[in-house]
Amino acid sequence: MFTKKTIIGAIVASLLGVCAAAAETVYKVGSTTTGNPFTFLDVNTNKIDGMMVDLMNTIAEDQGIKVDIQPVPFEALIPSLQGGKIDIMSAAVTITPVRAEIVDFSIPIFPYTDAVIVPKDDNTEYKTAADFAGKTIGVQGGTAFYDHLQKLGGFKEIKTYTSIADIMRDVELGRIAAGFADEPIMRHRLSKNDAATVKLVATYEPFYIGQVALAVKKGNAELLAKLNAGIEKIKASGKLEGLQSKWGLR
Repeated sequence: MFTKKTIIGAIVASLLGVCAAAAETVYKVGSTTTGNPFTFLDVNTNKIDGMMVDLMNTIAEDQGIKVDIQPVPFEALIPSLQGGKIDIMSAAVTITPVRAEIVDFSIPIFPYTDAVIVPKDDNTEYKTAADFAGKTIGVQGGTAFYDHLQKLGGFKEIKTYTSIADIMRDVELGRIAAGFADEPIMRHRLSKNDAATVKLVATYEPFYIGQVALAVKKGNAELLAKLNAGIEKIKASGKLEGLQSKWGLR
């Protein structure tokens, strides 16, 4: 037979359980919709998918945290992190000194370089970005690539784009002479399109070799420590290599 004390204790325990569940933190993760195979919108599910999404979910499971993947334009990732709209940035974003001053990056995950595309009938053996002096070129806004090209100068015009798909389209249409963007993403897109009229420049030497990492708001040491611990475990277990292979990045 239940006593009054037992019943009260059960009610209190139940309420504490409800409060604990309600208080469970769900971290908002910002990912772009145009960085296939790293992050992209799957039109079949209407959800963000890709290698960096799988990585984030794997880390969350390992660290026992909850995450909510949300679409954020590339150029809005860092402002969204700074403004508290998202808690974690998980996309094809590399560590740079300028970015490291305003957000806290995790330990590096894997290396990343730039590449350039031109029309297929352009057989010039371009070596560096400077070889495009006097031409109109395109690059994704808010990237380290844009910063480098702007500093280099000498171009007729540098057009900025929201997505790599738009850059590739304008090279195909002849609106720009060349497009600078993420090598893995452009290679992946071209591998899926046999009818493409643009190509990667095989003789081109990247000006940028960076490291992709996750990021949190400046000073969020507790969350950063969880992310770093998760990355280290994924690397040690071989799961990172598995994710890279799944998305054609190895």
